[in-house]
Amino acid sequence: MSIKEHPPQVHIPVLLHSSVAAMMPKVGENYLDLTAGYGGHATAFLDSTKEYETSVLIDRDRHTAPFLENLTKLGVELRHGDFLAAARQLIKEGRTFDLILADLGVSSPQLDRAERGFSFSKSAALDMRMDQTQTKTAADIVNGYRLDDLTDIIIRYGEEPRPVARRIATAIINARPIATTDELAHVIEQTTRGRRGKIHPATRTFQALRIEVNEELHQIEALLPLLPKLLNSGGRVGIISFHSLEDRLVKRYFKKERDAGYEAVLDVLTKKPIDGATSDVHNPRARSAKLRVAVKK
Repeated sequence: MSIKEHPPQVHIPVLLHSSVAAMMPKVGENYLDLTAGYGGHATAFLDSTKEYETSVLIDRDRHTAPFLENLTKLGVELRHGDFLAAARQLIKEGRTFDLILADLGVSSPQLDRAERGFSFSKSAALDMRMDQTQTKTAADIVNGYRLDDLTDIIIRYGEEPRPVARRIATAIINARPIATTDELAHVIEQTTRGRRGKIHPATRTFQALRIEVNEELHQIEALLPLLPKLLNSGGRVGIISFHSLEDRLVKRYFKKERDAGYEAVLDVLTKKPIDGATSDVHNPRARSAKLRVAVKK
């Protein structure tokens, strides 16, 4: 399946052409996709490399497997699990790659499927799990966390000011039990009445819950120093982030490598990130996306 043939009704890969242009896949290079999703990026890279049997796709969401069959039938290996556990296992096996991509965003179908519980615009159970085999859900956090802990994640992962986060957390606790996404959104909206900007008042709290459920920032922070161990010499890694918390971790790690001088393992190719708002203007999901790329020395 070529780039043009990728089914747009399923998911439009963010910064697809920019990723290919920046990472320059070549025939014979093997590829590791740490967040394969619906296969948009993987299809484009493997169209260029033709190296199927030594390439690996990773994804936490078992729902994506049928959409990756076109690649697995060509010999690409698919592993189910989170990218941190997968990276550790691949290192243990001594596997290395010429190209590694991690697209840290939640895919459009995950957001759009009401039953997954990511969106406050549709009524559904408070779930938000990327991996349906894990036990902790957003409902466990909303109905079980203490006031201070709930306030803390809304501040840290939702980037709400402390007074606002405290009010939201207090309102949630007072409204317990909360079972559905629209119930939670209504509680937050009532609490923050008058605070209406470009985004819904529940947006940041829902982001915070999703990050907490899936341990997203912990996963990214632990993954970054493992990447050089997975790269061949001259291998390139691209990371697409979608909000400032993710990008800050990637930027900090790449800066550390850039400042390490002769001891650096990676050479950063993107002095400034490739911005989805200017490089992928036709994809509304790409507005906040940032791509950073580095090569192993």
